[in-house]
Amino acid sequence: MKKIQMVDLKGQYSGIKDVVNPAIQEVIETTTFINGPKVHEFQKNLENYLGVKHVIPCANGTDALQIAMMGLGLKPGDEVITADFTFAATVEVIALLQLTPVLVDVEPDTFNIDVDAIKKAITPKTKAIVPVHLFGQCANMEAIMEIAHEHNLYVIEDNAQAIGATYTYSNGQKAKAGTIGHVASTSFFPSKNLGCYGDGGAIFTNDDALAHTIRGIVNHGMYERYHHDVVGVNSRLDSIQAAVLDAKLVHLDAYNQARRDAAKKYNEAFKDIDSITTPFECGTADNHVYHQYTLKLNGVDRDALVKYLNENGIPCGVYYPIPLHRQKAYQDERYNEADFNVTNALVKEVISLPMHTELDDEQINFIAEKIKVFING
Repeated sequence: MKKIQMVDLKGQYSGIKDVVNPAIQEVIETTTFINGPKVHEFQKNLENYLGVKHVIPCANGTDALQIAMMGLGLKPGDEVITADFTFAATVEVIALLQLTPVLVDVEPDTFNIDVDAIKKAITPKTKAIVPVHLFGQCANMEAIMEIAHEHNLYVIEDNAQAIGATYTYSNGQKAKAGTIGHVASTSFFPSKNLGCYGDGGAIFTNDDALAHTIRGIVNHGMYERYHHDVVGVNSRLDSIQAAVLDAKLVHLDAYNQARRDAAKKYNEAFKDIDSITTPFECGTADNHVYHQYTLKLNGVDRDALVKYLNENGIPCGVYYPIPLHRQKAYQDERYNEADFNVTNALVKEVISLPMHTELDDEQINFIAEKIKVFING
C-alpha cells in the first residue's frame, strides 16, 4: 500500500506533469513572470468555467477576501456577520480593515452559517454577510441572498474550500459556488481542490463597476501606470502559478468527482457505527466537493483516536479546535456562550480524514478498519 497522505500533491502532479512542466518552462523562457499571458489565459478560462463575468486574480485567498471588502467600500465600524466555525482568515480581514466582526453559530449538520443566527445578528450597523462554504459544501445561499436583499446588505462568499461546487436553488436553477453573492473570494493554496504550487487567490463578481474598482486595488490602486486613483495593495497572481492552475482547471470536475467517490466509500464503511456521524450532503450531490472529509464523533476520545491513527501511519486533522469567538484576538464581551452551542460542540467532536484525488480503495479500507478497531476495542 502507498504511504497515506492527508493531501497527495505528488501523486496528483505525476498525472499532469507532462502539461505542467512545459507550461512553467514557457513562463521562465519568456520571462513574463508578472501579469503575463498565462495569467490572462487562466483568468478567462476560469470565468468560462464558473460562468461569471469577472475573475480578478490576486496573491492569496486572504488578500482576496480583504480586497473584496475594500472594493465594496465598507467603512470602519461597519458590522460584518460571519461564521464562528471556520479558519481565522475570514474574520482576520474584517478586523484588519477596522470593521466589526459579528460571529454567529453554524448548522449542526452542514457546519455552515446558520440562517436564523444571521437574522438575529442584524443591526442598523450591519453592512455585509460572509458565508463560508465550509469543507466544500455550499451554504444556504438562497436564504442568505433573501436576507441580504431585505436588509440591503452585501454578500461576500468565502469560496476558499468549495471551488467547483454547484448550488441548486429551490426552483432547480443551478449556479457555481462563488457566483451567487455580490462578490466572492477563493484561495489557490496548494492543498485546495484547485491549488497552485505556491500562494494564489482570486476574486469573482458579476458587477462591472465593482470589478473595475477591484482591478485597481490589486495593483497599488493604479489603472494607468503611476496614476493612483484608489487606495490599493500589491497582490498579484504570478504567471508560474497561473500556468499550474490553468493546467489543473481542465481536471477540476474530475478531481472533485474523485473526492465525492472517496467520500461515498468512507460513508459506506462507517454507516453502521453509531458513534460516527458521516458528512451530511445538503441538496444535490454536486453541492459538495469534499475539500475535507469530516466526521463527528459521539462518545469517542478524539485525542486518543488522533494519536492512534498517527501511530498507524494515518494522518488526520482537527478543523477547528478553537472557535473564533474564543480566540484571544477576537474575543468580545458582546458574545454569549449560549449563542454558540453548535460550534462549541463541534470543536470537541470533529476529525478530518485523508481526502484527495489520489486516494485508492486499499487506503480507504485500511483507514476505515483502523478506526473500527479503535472504536470497537
